[in-house]
This record gives sequence, C-alpha cells and structure tokens, in this order.
Amino acid sequence: MTDVERGTAVTSDGVDGVRTERRGRVLVITLDRPHRRNALDGAAARALSAAVDELEAAPDLAVGVLTGAGGVFCAGMDLKAFVTGDLPEVPGRGLGGMTERLPEKPMVAAVEGWALAGGFEIALACDLIVAGAGARFGVPEVKRALVAGGGAALRLPWRVPTAIAMELLLTGDPIDAVRAAAVGLVNRVVPDGGALGAALELAGTIAANGPLAIAATRRIAVGTLDWTSDEAWDRQRAIADPVFASRDAVEGATAFAEKRPPRWEGR
Repeated sequence: MTDVERGTAVTSDGVDGVRTERRGRVLVITLDRPHRRNALDGAAARALSAAVDELEAAPDLAVGVLTGAGGVFCAGMDLKAFVTGDLPEVPGRGLGGMTERLPEKPMVAAVEGWALAGGFEIALACDLIVAGAGARFGVPEVKRALVAGGGAALRLPWRVPTAIAMELLLTGDPIDAVRAAAVGLVNRVVPDGGALGAALELAGTIAANGPLAIAATRRIAVGTLDWTSDEAWDRQRAIADPVFASRDAVEGATAFAEKRPPRWEGR
C-alpha cells in the first residue's frame, strides 16, 4: 500500500465549491459544484487559488491532483455568475487562480466527463492529464464570438501539434479522450470512473521521488519554453547544481547502493 492509499485527512469542506483532501504527500483538490457542472464563479475561483496555495506552502506535500465532483471535470465559467459581474479570476493568477501563474508544484488533472472552455484551460495548467474514456475536451469560445483567453490559445500550440491546436481553437469542436491521448494531450485513458484513482497512482509515483529534484526538474522543463538557446544551459545549471550538492542527492545514491527506500529530507 502506498502513502497515497493510506488514509486521508479532509482539510476543507467545499463550502465555496472546492474541497481539499490530503493523501500522504498528495493534495486532492476537488471542484465541488456539480449542480453547475463544476463551473467556476468568483468564490470557487478564490477557493481553488487557496487550495493551490495550500499545496505550495506545505513542505510535506509534493503533488496536487485536480478533479471534479459528479462525473464532470469543469464546464468553465459560471455564466449565471458572469452576467452579474462575478468573474472566476484572481488578479495576477488568472482563471481559477492558476492559469496565468502556474502552480509551482506538479499538478495532475483527473478528468471525467466534460473539460470545457475554462475547464479545459484549467486542465492545461496542470502538468499531466488522466482521463476517463468518456471525457471530452473543448474550447468552444469561437462559436460564441469569444476568445479562449484563459490559456488555451497560448498553451495548446506547445502541448499538441500546431495543426491539432488550430483545429481545436478555430472550430470550437471538442475531441474525445482517445483522440486527446493520440495527439499527446492526455497521459492515460482509463475506464470511466477511474480517472482519480489512476491520477493518484501517477501522483504517488512522482511524490516518491526526491522533492528537490522534482521541483528543479519541473522549473527547468517549464522555464525552457521561455529561454533562448544561448542561455538555456546556464539557467539549467543554476537550478540543477544545488540539487546535486544536496543531502538528498547523497541519500539517493546511498539508498540505491544499500538497496533500501530513500529517506528524503528536502535539503
């Protein structure tokens, strides 16, 4: 049994539409507005942002898993709230408090049902996506004379081949989980109802690794999208060298030689 499977501790009750639950070194964040297909209003966006803050602030948490209640991931922005001026954005952090300023720790999206419009953009703000076989992904904004401004137009061209990104963005038509996996958007497709379990398994595998190495590797992988070829190696070196000099690096090598599980200290 893994740390992820051993017991849980609920840390919020979902009063603002978001619940969090700790499972070992993994924080499960659940969008909990099934009566609105988990569409986000202002309160839910702020609660989601607070959940990301919880993940980032806790040294004993390594990975976040984002999912939705009621068999739906997220239908995007709550239009009923929108017409009253209640927007699901957090200043400086974007839609749901995570699309403009990406979370600092790895995030896995566990998608069942629809990930639509802003819901798809929240999934794109995660590092990995696990989907139930019946999941659907789409950015239909152009069908309403709108722009997918919550990150899809920016991120899809480097998450999938350009032609596929343009098809999704310009037609507004959704794709299913199987095709999403075929074009490299989704990491794993599992039977309906199994996305959260598979995402927890994936998150548990990540969380078992050295925390300093996880953080540094992710910073390099995300940062390289903005680095020039001339600066990339120096930028990588500045991030990676302290990890090689850490106590965890010595522990990793020692544990391997002694054929035992490593005991990470995060330093």
